[in-house]
Amino acid sequence: MSATTSVASTRMMAARDKERSHRIRMVILCAAAITLIAGLAVYGFDYYILGAADRPFSAKHALLRPSGKIGLRLGFLGFAMFLSIFLYPLRKHWTWLSRQGSSKHWLDIHVLLGLSAPFIIAFHSSFKFQGFAGMAFWIMLAVSLSGIIGRYVYAQIPRNLNTAELSRKELQELQASLSEGLVQQKLLPEGGLRSLLSLPSAERVERYSIVTALAYMMALDFMRPLRIAAIRRSALSWGKQFSSLGGLRKTHNYALERAIATAREEAALSKRILFLSRSQQVFHLWHVIHKPFSYSFALLAIIHIVVVTMMGYF
Repeated sequence: MSATTSVASTRMMAARDKERSHRIRMVILCAAAITLIAGLAVYGFDYYILGAADRPFSAKHALLRPSGKIGLRLGFLGFAMFLSIFLYPLRKHWTWLSRQGSSKHWLDIHVLLGLSAPFIIAFHSSFKFQGFAGMAFWIMLAVSLSGIIGRYVYAQIPRNLNTAELSRKELQELQASLSEGLVQQKLLPEGGLRSLLSLPSAERVERYSIVTALAYMMALDFMRPLRIAAIRRSALSWGKQFSSLGGLRKTHNYALERAIATAREEAALSKRILFLSRSQQVFHLWHVIHKPFSYSFALLAIIHIVVVTMMGYF
């Protein structure tokens, strides 16, 4: 083994270890967020379902009201989580921060915080969304929902290991390689493959509005597992169809699963090539919308904290 090969192998193993560690961290963080949200929902359910006039008479009112011991801490936690979300865009401008971890890992945490923060703020407000604080909450919810769309569109723009965008030519070369491998395997029915790889023409996609293109991409991704299940069923006996839950689960047939994995990869890549320019347009538009909402919430949240502090709520 040459020194170059040894170094490349070492780097690859290190990258795998980092990815594995990141996945473990994400599982722990997701579990912590779900546990906290579920715990608050179970503990406070009988309080949150009460009307505004009845809540002061509840034994949990002193704890769960917005200025209560738990409610206040949830407000600080939610605000801290939302401020942490801004670390992801800031790392592009702060050199020392950009050296910490990979952009993809930061984005995963960014998304998790963005999805969890609205729940924490909702419990902090005890599900009362009126007035100034209510306006801030709905803006934050809009930020979180737009973040889900942004994360999806980000994944539609293929990138190489250095996170630089692949050119259309490189994508097409990769697609041709997958197609050649799929033809050589000859394990999947031609009709099923045509269904899986069926896409609109490039001219038709260019005529789509941005919203239509986004909806079409999501529909293709939603239908792909169902089409793959249909392909898998066509190659299985009745008994194996049952054990694979109608083709939704993988089988122990290595050759078949390898062919299906190749078909899935080609279908996903073909879609990304076709919608590449539209994905980039959607992502640019998303940035224009997402950032102002984020900054608006941060400003409203700071004003809310200043006002309640001046009024002596804590």
